[in-house]
Amino acid sequence: MTSISFSMASSSSRLILSSFVGDCRIQSCPSLYFRFGYKPGTRDMSIQLSRTLCGVTDFLFNKRKSNGFSSKNLKRLGPGKVSPRLPVPDHIPKPPYVKSRQLPGINGGPEVHDEEGMKCMRESGKLAAKVLEYAGTLVQPGTTTDEIDKAVHQMIIDRGAYPSPLGYGGFPKSVCTSVNECICHGIPDSRALEDGDIINIDVTVYLNVSSYTSPVPALGYHGDTSATFFCGNVEEEAKQLVEVTRECLYKAISVCGPGVEFKKIGQTIHDYADKFRFGVVRQFVGHGVGRVFHSDPVILHYRNNDRGRMVLGQTFTIEPMLTLGSINPIMWNDNWTVVTEDGSLSAQFEHTLLITENGAEILTQC
Repeated sequence: MTSISFSMASSSSRLILSSFVGDCRIQSCPSLYFRFGYKPGTRDMSIQLSRTLCGVTDFLFNKRKSNGFSSKNLKRLGPGKVSPRLPVPDHIPKPPYVKSRQLPGINGGPEVHDEEGMKCMRESGKLAAKVLEYAGTLVQPGTTTDEIDKAVHQMIIDRGAYPSPLGYGGFPKSVCTSVNECICHGIPDSRALEDGDIINIDVTVYLNVSSYTSPVPALGYHGDTSATFFCGNVEEEAKQLVEVTRECLYKAISVCGPGVEFKKIGQTIHDYADKFRFGVVRQFVGHGVGRVFHSDPVILHYRNNDRGRMVLGQTFTIEPMLTLGSINPIMWNDNWTVVTEDGSLSAQFEHTLLITENGAEILTQC
């Protein structure tokens, strides 16, 4: 599940300036990490998201701007009906944030594991990969994203794990489903997928693996992954966007290893995306992951000069988001769903990685 950059200062203020069709500018505290954006060159992270949707819903949902994009058969994405939150059996261990609707603060240190921790991460990553693979088989015209959520939820709890997005900062579902122009954090609802859609499915599981050296249960570990799938007959420009986004992820993974600067990830992704004139979303980032859902480091997918190097045994995600047009995001009134401001398509892929002596091991693949 994608992280959103936030203020890394020990304390900061939150200022919201909004109007009927105005902007919402937020300089956030650490607890707002998941939703807001990075300010390059500083330790402060903030985001300015247009609230244009507030007063002109019909216009935005039914008309694309005259921006030259050829996805003429795709209707503008609009919210559907969200069904009630699904239950999780009491015997399944749950992450601490489930008891609160507040967004957890980011863990200030990296996730670096010993041998047992690595085994646990491999188990959670493997489960996340299998769930995502299954979810992809459900993508077809007529299937609702709510149906995908229910199937994913059931598969996760059947294996004794917890769906990490459920209850994270009040998120109401067990998976994120981001269709067409949705950049990330789409909430599954009653909307049926249509022929020609693309959909990113973002799966994270919290798996409490029994200790390999003791009968006492180990801590839970998060495995985080996503992929963009085709629904029916998809236009060539959409296919290219999805394929290039996938290639960006794997090119970035190929440069990872002990001692490598994190900024090489953003450089690699941005350079490759530029060859196809695709936009690289800046406000949403990769992150450390393991015993907590989101931790240091913040992984920027665009060119940057941030310091920091990868260390042996460290786990984090890379999850580039590319667009056909504008990289500027608009957040819906549900405070989660983020779409491109011009309605252009967006694609994303994500893996959880473990830094090893030989480079980066992909933990979230079948």
